[in-house]
Amino acid sequence: MISSTTIAALATPHAAGGIAVIRISGSRALSIAAACFSPISTKSPETMRGYTCAYGTILDMSGAEIDDGILTVFRAPHSYTGEDVAELSCHGGIYVTERILDALYAAGAVPAEPGEFTKRAFLAGKMTLTQAEAVMDVIGAAGERELAFAHAQQKGALFHRVHRIQQQIVRCLGDLAAWADYPEEEDIPPVTPDSLRMELDPIQDQLEQTLDTYQYGRILQSGVSAVIVGKPNVGKSTLFNLLSGSDRSIVTEIAGTTRDVVEEHIRLGNVTLRLSDTAGIRETEDVIEKIGVELAQKRLSEADLILAVFDATRALDDADMQILGQLPEKPVIAIVNKSDQENVLDVDQLRQRFAHVVVMAAKDGVGLESLRQKVEGMFYQAQVTPEMGIVANARQKQCLERAKEQILEAKAALAQGEMLDAVTVLLEEAADALLTLTGERVSEAVVEDVFSRFCVGK
Repeated sequence: MISSTTIAALATPHAAGGIAVIRISGSRALSIAAACFSPISTKSPETMRGYTCAYGTILDMSGAEIDDGILTVFRAPHSYTGEDVAELSCHGGIYVTERILDALYAAGAVPAEPGEFTKRAFLAGKMTLTQAEAVMDVIGAAGERELAFAHAQQKGALFHRVHRIQQQIVRCLGDLAAWADYPEEEDIPPVTPDSLRMELDPIQDQLEQTLDTYQYGRILQSGVSAVIVGKPNVGKSTLFNLLSGSDRSIVTEIAGTTRDVVEEHIRLGNVTLRLSDTAGIRETEDVIEKIGVELAQKRLSEADLILAVFDATRALDDADMQILGQLPEKPVIAIVNKSDQENVLDVDQLRQRFAHVVVMAAKDGVGLESLRQKVEGMFYQAQVTPEMGIVANARQKQCLERAKEQILEAKAALAQGEMLDAVTVLLEEAADALLTLTGERVSEAVVEDVFSRFCVGK
């Protein structure tokens, strides 16, 4: 699975900036760097020691100067990928970096695929698969807590948690093998259905406890999917603009102004929201608005949190009741907006329906702190700590579910009086599922799928 090619890619964003870093990794990294970099000193990049830098000129294959910059050398195996690595730090212009990459490709490098540097690090044994996945969590961290959890994953928190469970399964398999091979040995305790079931019970419990962290891990990684809904002209877009800190949504007195779904990642206290402002839900003959309403209803079904907005200046009417009837069984915060005006709506009527009600005047920012407290109370779990090791993505969850399923089947087989050989097969499959999670035993297809989600250059 380890490639013989030498790869190169921009490791910083493809945009204008003060500085850019281009990474080269592979057996020919230093010779390719030498073909495109002329140091001020007489020392060639091929003779530079690891963890050293040189200032010089970056050239194309004809010898024409492209830029000046710094070359940093990392020698195998003491590099990120475990291979020889060279990094060129140059001026952060789009054209400049494209010229340098073209020169490197002409010298023999090939463009790196998404996540290929980290994939090579994994294949070289520099990190486990869960640690590799945490690299993108670090890059995407939206706050201090998210970063702390990502760093814990990088240090192996989930790997060690899963490895401990897997070792318990291996011990069960060892006991089964020893008893099957040496049933007459007095020093080997007999394996009975009852004794094995007692060993499998805590394994099942630990798998379930680990799986229970997935929902919070998913939210830490991706944020809470929050949808603002309500009938037209209740102040949904005003609330969206308040939360996002910008005028992303058009606000007018005309009902039905918002026709599409407007999205924004926002930070509300300690929680990241993937916030969507939707078209007002109502019956309409307007073709475009009708599409917007359908999109709003689709987002409702996918949301982690619904912010249902009501107009304090109007009593609940049939349109409000229709929206209430369409709300799925999901966490809802009812927001009574326009509280700065004469209040007509019966707030107690909403409190009878919803556990969470916030009174706001979104135009003036009134009630924002109350909304923050509600959202944090629902989604911020202080008792979950980074060192626990949490499930961060669907792949990890599926591996744990498969392991749990095999443990349950093994317990069922024991209860039905099946031969211990059949139980052994089920436990081996459970152990394999956990080895797939950590990457200790994983197919090439799984590896390719994991790293295809990475950005190029990482």
